[in-house]
Amino acid sequence: MTPAPARRVRALIAAGHPGPSLAITGLVAVLAATAAPSAAAPAWAVAAMLAGQLSIGWSNDALDAARDAAAGRTDKPVVTGAIGVRTVWTAALTALAAAVAMALAVSVLTSILLVVVIGAGWLYNLGGKATPASGLLYLLGFGPLPAYAASTLPGQPLPTWYATAAAALVGLGGHFVNVLPDLAADRATGVAGLPQRVGARWGAGAVRASALVLLLAASVLLLVASGFHPVAVAGLVVAVLLAVVAAVGSGRVPFAAAFGIAAVDVVLLMVVGYVQA
Repeated sequence: MTPAPARRVRALIAAGHPGPSLAITGLVAVLAATAAPSAAAPAWAVAAMLAGQLSIGWSNDALDAARDAAAGRTDKPVVTGAIGVRTVWTAALTALAAAVAMALAVSVLTSILLVVVIGAGWLYNLGGKATPASGLLYLLGFGPLPAYAASTLPGQPLPTWYATAAAALVGLGGHFVNVLPDLAADRATGVAGLPQRVGARWGAGAVRASALVLLLAASVLLLVASGFHPVAVAGLVVAVLLAVVAAVGSGRVPFAAAFGIAAVDVVLLMVVGYVQA
């Protein structure tokens, strides 16, 4: 591959928000693989989730190209001209179609849950981020993840209520964490989702505090559900330490800490069990 095409490929990958995409997919992979490590269905479901998450990232950068340019977001490949908007749109739509097809290869239920999760991300990008409903879209984008993983298992067992609740809490907490570095830019460009409205009314400290409460609430919920299992107790300690990092960190550090807490919660789900017996 010549240098120019290689640069375009790297730019396209960067426009897909590979960090969050891989992190969310990894959490789903752990849940599915631990329950059915040798089956093909989890592999298809994981690939579908990765494609779907990348489609969300690409559609975000394509839709926000003008806003990001106005905000001087030189970290965005579309803004710098490293990749064209049309190319990013093509990638987004292709990945979306591939995601649905791969999920459908597992089961109709898996494809429906994928559409809910990925559809929430697309609705967020298409304008939901500027409304109070942004929080609801994050709940829909994360809450069904245990059900999605469970749908790949024999018999398609239902997830436990606490697994769904914990996933939703982590998602909403991550939403609050994710906006922290961009509160000023969002205010300037008219993005007024739920966290931004909290920040406008009570300040950035309230946004950070809300994020920490939501993230730790998920860990506490799983601790109680485990019957105070020693691993769950240790997990809560780690989650608290990561919450401290999120509280004092700047830039993207709080977001990384939030995903660390999510990873801890996945371990707790493995201890507690995330499907109904």
